[in-house]
Amino acid sequence: MCFVSEEKKISDLFINEQIRDREVRVIGENGEQLGIMPTKDALSMAEEAGLDLVKIAPTAKPPVCKIVDYGKFKYEQVRREKDAKKKQKTIEIKEIRLSPNIDTNDLNTKANAARKFLTKGNRVKVTLRFRGREMAHMSESRHILDDFAELLSDISVVEKPPKVEGRTMTITLAEKK
Repeated sequence: MCFVSEEKKISDLFINEQIRDREVRVIGENGEQLGIMPTKDALSMAEEAGLDLVKIAPTAKPPVCKIVDYGKFKYEQVRREKDAKKKQKTIEIKEIRLSPNIDTNDLNTKANAARKFLTKGNRVKVTLRFRGREMAHMSESRHILDDFAELLSDISVVEKPPKVEGRTMTITLAEKK
């Protein structure tokens, strides 16, 4: 009995005698609909074919069971999940920090770094950090972020406009589609 509970941890699918429903909708081994029938009949059909009865849609009314080779079914399911994970692309957010008294050449250098990030498909968060007396002139420094966005306007769009958060002003850029 302990083995059954371990099997449920590995897979949430119920197989053969674990299925406790009175009636189930059965799908044959070739994908054809066999209709709604008592679970005992479906189990006997699966045993005759030398296969397993697997509950694939437990929330349906009545639950849907399929006659398949459970080992092969589980293997194919794991393969599909791995393939889906491989095709998934994660988008990172790269941060570039600027100061309000940045020079034009430094701004261009930072813009080139951001250009590399954007061409690789990442988003770029540009942060303008204020220290000490610079806090008094926050509104006058907004043009730095606007200039930065303008330098990259050929390959990027402003995803989030400039926003002040405490001692920082941030803007988020994303690659143009």
